[in-house]
Amino acid sequence: MQAPVKGRVLLSVAGFDPQHWRKRLSAGREVVLDRERPVDTSIHYAVVWNRHPGLLVGLPNLKAVFSGGAGVDHLFADPDLPDVPIVRVVADNLTQYMTEYVVWRVLDHHRQGFLYRAQQRRKAWIEPPQPAANRVSVGIMGMGELGRAAARALLTLGFRVNGWSRSGAPVEGVDVYGGSAGLDAFLGATDILVVLLPLTPATTGIVDHVLLSKLRRDNALGGAVLINAGRGLLQNSADILRALDDGVLKEASLDVFESEPLPETSRLWTHERVFVTPHAAAASDPDHLATFMLEQMDACDRSEPLRNLVDRKAGY
Repeated sequence: MQAPVKGRVLLSVAGFDPQHWRKRLSAGREVVLDRERPVDTSIHYAVVWNRHPGLLVGLPNLKAVFSGGAGVDHLFADPDLPDVPIVRVVADNLTQYMTEYVVWRVLDHHRQGFLYRAQQRRKAWIEPPQPAANRVSVGIMGMGELGRAAARALLTLGFRVNGWSRSGAPVEGVDVYGGSAGLDAFLGATDILVVLLPLTPATTGIVDHVLLSKLRRDNALGGAVLINAGRGLLQNSADILRALDDGVLKEASLDVFESEPLPETSRLWTHERVFVTPHAAAASDPDHLATFMLEQMDACDRSEPLRNLVDRKAGY
């Protein structure tokens, strides 16, 4: 008996190499990069990243949409998004990359990397005091898969770890605060703030001067620190610069920005207490993600439930 024909995959990933994605996904499905007709019944799945609104209109047999990156806000920005399941990216290597980035930046701030680099430029041989990790509290905003993994790694290194999430769900070893009622207490107990939140209407612009001013500045590090590896629109860069200039923040590491690439005119590039990376904390890798996506598509064809589904009401 001949096996049923598998539905095709529409691949549209701005900012990534589509041919690399196509090669990996073609191991299990026929993949198309462009819509061939206004109504296409042959497409059953879509893998999408930062594409134009209306892309998914006219696909009556579409069963699910897979986000090509960790965020899904680009999908919800489409007013014509079909009412089908949306699958988030969850992969071991993506989680590992983000954990490495968070640990790297926390350790660099903790071990006074900015100070040592400045001293090197001046050829100054000065050894400043170094606080123990258990005197430093790292607060993670966003306790999803990425936040929990980063918390586990930081706990292993001896840091005190706080967490903040919408639900306040418990995480072993972490002091978790929940919802708007717990936000001020969370910030007041945090020396290094790590932002890993999803982007939703409720979190857009949340990292502003008011929020940053509530971080604990009287601490073993000599000031509060910001690390944002979540989404660029979570932050207000002008407020971050203001916080650095008026002493609310000691230092910042930023991987994401409101406009990307970061404009050459931005003062963040040249600020002596800002570390900039080009949205590189945890890049999506089709070598790892395509297999997961193909397995999910096959499972869906067998009427099995999809994993890592987005909560449309929550927006992530």
